[in-house]
Formats: sequence, structure tokens, C-alpha cells
Amino acid sequence: MKNTTGVLFGRLMKHILRSPDTIITVALMPIAMMLMFVYVFGGAVKLSLAGNVNYVNYQLPGILLMAVASGIAYTAMRLFMDSQQGLFARFHSMPIKRSSVLWSHVLTSLISNMLTIVIIFIIALVMGFRSSAGILAWLAVSGILVLFTLALTWVAVIPGITGKTMEGATGFSYPLIFLPFLSSAFVPTETMPKVIRVFAENQPVTSIVDSIRSLLNSEPVGNDIFIALAWCAGIIIIAYIFAMRAYKRRI
Repeated sequence: MKNTTGVLFGRLMKHILRSPDTIITVALMPIAMMLMFVYVFGGAVKLSLAGNVNYVNYQLPGILLMAVASGIAYTAMRLFMDSQQGLFARFHSMPIKRSSVLWSHVLTSLISNMLTIVIIFIIALVMGFRSSAGILAWLAVSGILVLFTLALTWVAVIPGITGKTMEGATGFSYPLIFLPFLSSAFVPTETMPKVIRVFAENQPVTSIVDSIRSLLNSEPVGNDIFIALAWCAGIIIIAYIFAMRAYKRRI
């Protein structure tokens, strides 16, 4: 499986490296949102935050999750195109493990999204992002982002395989992109109406955002990190099961 997955992964990465505009395009929207929130709405939003808060630091975790949610749409698109072009059938005529095809797409999504995240971090540094986190905290942040990317990527695999049109295969990502708006990503949940606040405080993005924010600012994480990890692990397991079922039906 490792050799086969590596070969298929190399094939997909060559396509991405030959057209890096994919990564740049994915990064543009979150960066534009970050610029807008900091320089247009930042002054007003800071009034709802306690203390002298660096708003770039505050909203960066939500921007990173938006970038991942945007990037995984390309995973669904690549799977849909491979399916429509008959590549699944060609691969299955070869002596390879069937799951290698999916894992190559998942690993490609992981690497391309991590590159996008690096670009956003660089822009955030230019805008004033600063972190007092140590190496362990940065490793924890990286681990959470990797798990979140894997979780959403396996979700993306399902419409990528089952979609009847390109729009159907990629349209699922739009609700995920805007999910951070209904969380603690940009404003404290305490400022929200009760119904929205209840949803915001009990959906996965809030615990993930709060964990990353606390780690980057060297603040106590509390139970948020365990809730975030549980959400990521649960989504990965459930999405993986449904993705493999959809894949077997497809082939």
C-alpha cells in the first residue's frame, strides 16, 4: 500500500506543483477575509473583547479553518474528475490496493492545505501576528490542524465519489467555509443571541478555534483541546466509513 499510495500521491502532487495557482486561489479568500476583519471591522470588534487583544491573533485560527474548508473542495473536484475520466477503472485493473487511490487524494489534500496555511501565517506575521508559544504548543497546533484537515478531507471524499456534477461534488464546502462565522472565531459567543450562542458553543469549530488560540497565546487550554480532538477523531472515523462504502459502491 505504501509504495502504491506514494506513486499515486506523486502523480497528484505533480499536477498541483505544475499549477500552483490552486494553492494561491485557496489562500486568497481567507486572506481577504483576514484583511477585512482586521482593517475594516477590527476596531468595532475589539470593543467586544476583554483587555488589549491583538485582533490578528484572535481571528487567525478561524481564518485557518476557513482556508482548510475551502481547500478540500479541490479534493472533491479531483476525485470527481478521476471518476468521470475512468481512472478508477484503470487503477483497479492493476495489482494495487483499492484504498490507495483514496489515500493518495487525502494525502495530497493534507500537503496542499498545509502549504496554504503556511502562506496565511506569513501574511498574518506581516499584519502583526505574534505568538509566545513554545515548540510543544506549536506542535500541538500543527497536530490539531492536521487532524481537522484529515477530517474535512474524508468528508470531501464522499461527494467527490458520489456527485453527479462538478457543482454537486464541490458545493458541500460552502456551509463548511462559513461555519466559523457561527463560532467563537471572530467574536466571543457571549455577544450572540441565545439560540445562535447555544449552537456556536456546541459545534466543533469553536472548540478547535479556542484550542488553537490558547496554544498560540500561551494560555491555559482546559478541556477545549480534548473536545476538539474528539470532534476531529469522530468526524474522521465516521467520514472514513461512509467514504469507503461509497467508493466500493462506485467501483
